[in-house]
Amino acid sequence: MIAPNPLLGTGLHAIGAMFAALCYTPQRRVVRWSWQSYWLVQALFCWLLLPVLGAWLTIPELATVLREAPHAAMWQSFLLGAAYGIGGTAFGIAIRYIGFSLTYAIAIGLSTVLGTLIPPLVKGTLATTLAGPGAQWVIGGIAIGVVGIAFSGVAGRMKERDLNTSAQLAGFSLMKGLLLSLLAGVLSAVYGFALEAGAPIANVASAHGAGVFSGNVVYIFSNTGAFLSTAIYCLWLHRKHKTLGEIIGLPAGTERARLPVNWAMAVLTGCLWYGQFFFYNLGHVRMGNYQFVSWAIHMLMLILFSIIVGVWLHEWRNSRPATKTVLGLAFVVLAGAILALTYGNHLAEIKPTS
Repeated sequence: MIAPNPLLGTGLHAIGAMFAALCYTPQRRVVRWSWQSYWLVQALFCWLLLPVLGAWLTIPELATVLREAPHAAMWQSFLLGAAYGIGGTAFGIAIRYIGFSLTYAIAIGLSTVLGTLIPPLVKGTLATTLAGPGAQWVIGGIAIGVVGIAFSGVAGRMKERDLNTSAQLAGFSLMKGLLLSLLAGVLSAVYGFALEAGAPIANVASAHGAGVFSGNVVYIFSNTGAFLSTAIYCLWLHRKHKTLGEIIGLPAGTERARLPVNWAMAVLTGCLWYGQFFFYNLGHVRMGNYQFVSWAIHMLMLILFSIIVGVWLHEWRNSRPATKTVLGLAFVVLAGAILALTYGNHLAEIKPTS
């Protein structure tokens, strides 16, 4: 049994969220590769190789755990992960159209609400859970988080208007990016269901002494499903554009060192993506009675860090002062939401349930 520690759990979620906010920044260093080459290689690592390696390193008696785990849970987690893979692909494409900040605001914002509230609602435990100590802070934190997400979206919309008079973001398309972000947001929330479906597998791993790392075994199934749907789309694009060969050999005239750099950036993306959920699991098991808000805390922190990354990448450099003010307001409100959620979890641990 893992001792609840919401403050430590929130800190671990912060590390995972920071990895998530950074995971697509290496794409800017990729040259002479089509999008599908970069996406396929990073998916190979974050959704196939690293989950298997992570489980092998952290789950005692892994082969025995896999034999004893219920097959139904494996398949459910796999299929839900495959749906998430479609959302992850849509997310990556949306960034190309509307940038990091606006993509994160829309997709992750929608995922925050759906991924947090729907699982306990479906199980019929939401009302009972929210009747405990600190529940008002949890509810308030989610509501404040939605407001912060809205401010972030408004800031992104204002930035889009600012960019209409400049050429700072080539290929900017609000409509395409919006539709892709909505799709990504809905299917990103499905990933939470994939982890929930895999809970019986994690329970078997826990019985074999996996402790705080028990959730890592679920990633073998949820992430493999995501890799399958992603690989099918990327290979279809490769066949359509005849670009598969560039993964092992760039066109003549390209500097020799460029191919290893492209691979390194794609592998770094995969490591950062996998790292976010490695720390998500470590934070989740420490959140106590309100574990279901792990998704909200993680997602809100992701938006918070994505704002920082967007500023660091100069996405807001030529925006008007009013746009930057709204962005700053979004940052403050999101920080307040995270504090409220953390405090609600803390109260649930120090006060007896009436």
